[in-house]
Amino acid sequence: MDLSKILSIAGKSGLFKVVSQGKNSVIVESLQDKKRIPAFGHEKISSLEEIAVFTNGEDMPLKDVFKAIFEKMNGKEAIDHKSDNAALKKFFLEIIPDYDQERVYVSDIKKIINWYNLLILHDLLDFTEPETEAGNTETTEPSLPEATAAIATESDSSASEAELPLVETPAEELPAQGKKTAKPKSTASKKKVE
Repeated sequence: MDLSKILSIAGKSGLFKVVSQGKNSVIVESLQDKKRIPAFGHEKISSLEEIAVFTNGEDMPLKDVFKAIFEKMNGKEAIDHKSDNAALKKFFLEIIPDYDQERVYVSDIKKIINWYNLLILHDLLDFTEPETEAGNTETTEPSLPEATAAIATESDSSASEAELPLVETPAEELPAQGKKTAKPKSTASKKKVE
């Protein structure tokens, strides 16, 4: 489940799906009425992927909140977001027992439940596949692109030079040179950079 392309726009009700990139805006489509509108940079736009709920411990990503609701409701819609405040608080407390009741307001709970129901209605919540993929992508995505880019530039520019210092040749020379061990290492690293 990719929530990065589902947006909340301040001042506009409901949720929006990213359709395309305009010249000075992002073209979004309302999940409620399917109307397409531009969303501009000066508007307060939040991706659902970036939103988290305050708890007494670490903040809980909205994706995990949706998953908890999904499991409790067996994949069906939750209670109506227009229910009375006591019912909403009770429901949310069952979903996230340690949510910070001082910092999470009833209006926040209403939004979250409304968003969840909209996503369920449009069949945009699926927790079966991403469970295994999310674990892999969350751990590998942030570090792999940087690592592979660095490796690719080093290996492409001087593949033979990069291999030479790693062969046993420098290790054989090190005991014979004694204190000069730092010089071969520094020249080897300079060769990699060049």
